[in-house]
Amino acid sequence: MADVVAKDRKILVAVDEGEESMYALSWCLKNIISQCCKDTLFLLYVRSAQAFHSSLDGTGYLFSSDVLATVDKYSNDVANCIIEKAKRMCREKGADEVKVEVIIESGDPRDVICRVAENINADVLVMGSHGYGLIQRAFLGSVSNHCAQNVKCPVLIVKKPKSSSSATGTK
Repeated sequence: MADVVAKDRKILVAVDEGEESMYALSWCLKNIISQCCKDTLFLLYVRSAQAFHSSLDGTGYLFSSDVLATVDKYSNDVANCIIEKAKRMCREKGADEVKVEVIIESGDPRDVICRVAENINADVLVMGSHGYGLIQRAFLGSVSNHCAQNVKCPVLIVKKPKSSSSATGTK
């Protein structure tokens, strides 16, 4: 029997503020990441596109550079907080051997995730599902559905199990 050569895999995990993406990362660390392989885990956080493209808002009020700087700083702080939480989870789950790279970009998550998956030549894209119903998906669009239809690599959509707060003692 021939020895199987371990492939250096590139695993892209999209993370955001939702607990669904952190659950997907946790699931990935338990079920996909292999300590014997030279996997690289790419943590991708997509900041929403800058809400203030110009200094004039729709009502004609001028936004000062201080307001724009504050909004930008807040956006960066959120991104850093989410990435630190994800990196801490990687350490806690014993993924010390796994190389972790961070990518923070701005734009429409659907487009950015697809572009990054292609740019890094990802072997698999892992993402959480927010579990929107039919109406919400129709209005908001489904990022995971869009990515599943448009990326070239396999897409693993991890759904967080529904649990009752009385059964687990947590919310």
